Amino acid sequence: MEITSAQIKALRDQTGISVMQCKKALEEAGGDAEKALIILKKKRSEAADKKADREIGAGAVGVYVHNTKEVAAMVKLGCETDFVGKNEEFVTLANDIAMHVAAMDPKYISRDELDDAAIEKAKEVFAGEIADKPEDMQEKIMEGKLNSYFKDQILMEQPFVKNPDTTIAEMVTGGVQKFGENVTVAEISRVSVK
Repeated sequence: MEITSAQIKALRDQTGISVMQCKKALEEAGGDAEKALIILKKKRSEAADKKADREIGAGAVGVYVHNTKEVAAMVKLGCETDFVGKNEEFVTLANDIAMHVAAMDPKYISRDELDDAAIEKAKEVFAGEIADKPEDMQEKIMEGKLNSYFKDQILMEQPFVKNPDTTIAEMVTGGVQKFGENVTVAEISRVSVK
């Protein structure tokens, strides 16, 4: 099947990934745009895994101030080089994540930041809810409740406010694929008058 430039352009517009990668994904998917999107997502996480150990030495600060001037957020988005850190699309990614932080007010960047005290407090609250469940299921139910509770507080696991089909983690790994460097959310900060 012949892949048209219109198909490639549509996939590129949707993902922001290079023309060549979009073309390869469409060829691999036999022209099916949905399959090509899945292929690109799979390759995105593979690319992120390969680059995860690279040192972060540059980046950009994304800023968002709501039009009411009552809430603002800053995000330090790290990358490997100044070349990428000054890239307009990279800065836009940082600003989009800052807008998300302002809207959703996450407490943690990733699950790694959860401390034992927060987990134990949540377990204490949920213990009463699962007490009447079968003993062999309690651990699994508790795990599900904890995952659900903390998912709303962890930036990387939250669905992006402008596109709920994509998580913040997928946006960051998409940045790794797009820019060819390790990209990471290093810091978040949010202030509000309420």
